[in-house]
Amino acid sequence: MDLTGKTIGFGLTGSHCTHDEVLPQMERFVELGARVIPIVSHTVQKVDSRFGTAKDWMEKIKGITNEKIYASVPEVEPIGPKNLLDCMLIAPCTGNSLARLANALTDGPVLMAAKAQMRNHRPVVLAISTNDALGLNAANLARLLAAKDIYFVPFGQDNPEGKPKSMVARMDLIPETVQAAMDGYQLQPLIVEKYRDLTS
Repeated sequence: MDLTGKTIGFGLTGSHCTHDEVLPQMERFVELGARVIPIVSHTVQKVDSRFGTAKDWMEKIKGITNEKIYASVPEVEPIGPKNLLDCMLIAPCTGNSLARLANALTDGPVLMAAKAQMRNHRPVVLAISTNDALGLNAANLARLLAAKDIYFVPFGQDNPEGKPKSMVARMDLIPETVQAAMDGYQLQPLIVEKYRDLTS
């Protein structure tokens, strides 16, 4: 895969437990030749957790991309009018962000970037990480699965016994999904086994 000349908007939201899975994919984009524009939610900017401080995450993102981090709504609004991105990715995409996007709420930089991208019928890729994908958020997931210009990183239940409503994307498939989305198709299979070995 060669992404030389492509510009990828990489939106991160507040599923802190998956950031360690996501940042290596950001590095992969850079290695594949893409320009990566980081866009972070208010949670990523401000919230410290047991998975790391906001400051540390921001420094890691800056170190990988060597780009300005977009962190406000006004900063990302030009994405649409100026056709700045070949693809907009949200990874991880929390249940909160999933619900807001499905209901046209754009009150943060990541969601505004997605809206700006969609207005030009350019691809938006979602890598979900939510504890209620098969609960109250199932309706929002279904709405976005049927939406034009939105693609999903293949996802599956990450802990069927302990968290039966939770689904998480296969973050290692992010670059392949983005490439497919830019080519106009959904990477398949869409529903995958996330962790459990069914052969045992």
